[in-house]
Amino acid sequence: MSTKTPDLHAAYALESPEDHKRLYAEWAGDYDEGFAAREDYQLHVHTARAFVSAGGQGPVLDVGAGTGLCGAVLAGLGVGPIDATDISTDMLDRAMRKDIYRDAIEADLNQGIPVPRESYSGVVSSGTFTHGHLGPEALSALLRVARHGAQFALSINAQHYEKLGFAEALHKMAQGQIQNLSLTEVPIYGDLAAGPNKNDTALIALFERV
Repeated sequence: MSTKTPDLHAAYALESPEDHKRLYAEWAGDYDEGFAAREDYQLHVHTARAFVSAGGQGPVLDVGAGTGLCGAVLAGLGVGPIDATDISTDMLDRAMRKDIYRDAIEADLNQGIPVPRESYSGVVSSGTFTHGHLGPEALSALLRVARHGAQFALSINAQHYEKLGFAEALHKMAQGQIQNLSLTEVPIYGDLAAGPNKNDTALIALFERV
């Protein structure tokens, strides 16, 4: 497996599932140290803590799990079991080496998640709903695998919450599919970040499936 220094602008420019797989295959070996540590990445911590604070419990599906950053925080907070899903097999391989996940599920969310309906009591996603990755149309796949009353904690890049249709989609879902929707804005990076995106923020959408 090749490795390449993670570049945030390359990630933000992703347009297709094939682009995503190619870039994250290159990133997988150096993602935690080369990106998360260097940029003082904190979104996964905010997302996991929000999930737990809202009463979230396992079994949990970690959507766009990547190398397992959010799952590791969840496990450290006593949440489990946790399954990981991602479009990148290379990222999932890295995640499974951390011994925090029960199962790894390769999936393109736009095509659905190959698990039985209502498999999870919780769904978390950190850093997946952002530039060029996935739009709000993927949310239906997450509802399908969630049990009634399941707690969600999804981070959505604040710049794209309205522009890409997430606000409208969640508003429609709140008419009968989800309840107790709340939004909290958090910094994506910590004080040590120095890149051009150091001040970017995300909205953590907390809600429950009806």
